[in-house]
Amino acid sequence: MADFGSTDLDAFRAEAHAWLEENFPASLRRDASAVTEAEASGARLEGDAALWKQRMGEKGWGTPTWPKHLGGGGLSRAEARVLAEEMAAIGAPNPIGGMGVIMFGPTLLEYGNEDQLRTHIPPIVKGELRWCQGFSEPGAGSDLASLQTKAVDMGDHYLVSGSKIWTSGAHLADWCFCLVRTDQSKKHEGISFLLIDMKSPGVEARPILLINGTTPFCETFFTDVKVPKENLMGPLNGGWTIAKRLLQHERQGISGAGQLTSGAQAGATPGPPLNILARDYVGLDEAGVLADQDLRRRLTDHLMEAQAFQLTGLRAAAETRSNSGPSAVSSVLKNVGSQVRQQRAELAVEILGARGLGWDGEGFSRDEIGTMRAMLRSKSGTIAGGSQEIQNNIISKRILGLPEVTQAR
Repeated sequence: MADFGSTDLDAFRAEAHAWLEENFPASLRRDASAVTEAEASGARLEGDAALWKQRMGEKGWGTPTWPKHLGGGGLSRAEARVLAEEMAAIGAPNPIGGMGVIMFGPTLLEYGNEDQLRTHIPPIVKGELRWCQGFSEPGAGSDLASLQTKAVDMGDHYLVSGSKIWTSGAHLADWCFCLVRTDQSKKHEGISFLLIDMKSPGVEARPILLINGTTPFCETFFTDVKVPKENLMGPLNGGWTIAKRLLQHERQGISGAGQLTSGAQAGATPGPPLNILARDYVGLDEAGVLADQDLRRRLTDHLMEAQAFQLTGLRAAAETRSNSGPSAVSSVLKNVGSQVRQQRAELAVEILGARGLGWDGEGFSRDEIGTMRAMLRSKSGTIAGGSQEIQNNIISKRILGLPEVTQAR
């Protein structure tokens, strides 16, 4: 059972509170958007935001439960929970993030060898390097195992050729964790997991412009890229097992489950809480409640669902206390979390009315423009990390144990 309120946790809470008070820059307490916006756009942090990142990286608290000998915080899950509560209370965002933390790092800790751990974990902990994911291909999306990017054994290295699609942040990344085909005679059993330096000759990333005006995704091309043999993670042709584990981490990360936010923002995309937004743009009636009764009902339903989702995520996180990591339940959380964020984004645009139609220019505030763009961006949530349909298949087979349906002849 979880240990809440013990003397040890009380002592750690006091320690965490004191450290945050001393080290979290005062300027960020007024406005931490310099951290969150830079993370969203891929920009490098500057000023106090960069200082905050440095301090958290050196302390290891950006990755609180990771091994201390590799630079992580070495905290128990209960202590990490306390730290998250104290950070939320003071408004301190975690400046150490990205795919290295959410997806690759936890997988590397489970499957990497000692040299790979000592080489790659410390820079992830300090936020010094960016990672991207080389999984999907133009002809291998939902059926990922049909990928054709190949790695040919050249003796002391592999020669990688092929292309990937939807590689988030590839144009900014330093490294890529990539699935490649090392055996053409088998499907799932012919895939290996390679770590590729994005500065290698033959690597080219071409950003893709999205409907919301951003370019977080790329086409990535590998043309006779030399990859050292020591960059093979796990056994040769054993990459599919590692990939499935990493995808569980990805889906849990995409879901946003278990993240500490205000009740009005649970599971939400960035922006003002919806109840505050509705008060300011729709207005209150003489009784002091939201004037639009239908909107009030739908907003209440959404906030209840978002809060229930957050609490479910916290419970799921507590159940992984044994360090077994995320399970197939991550597919449930990913589906629900994506839908909650889409609902929130659509409600926000509706609440703004004509002010929610802004795209650019001085006639709209930054938050108004951001609300529209966030709504458009939210649509990809039900596709990223495996589509809703793929997650439903996983849920039916691995959680519910339902038999596969065969088409009658």
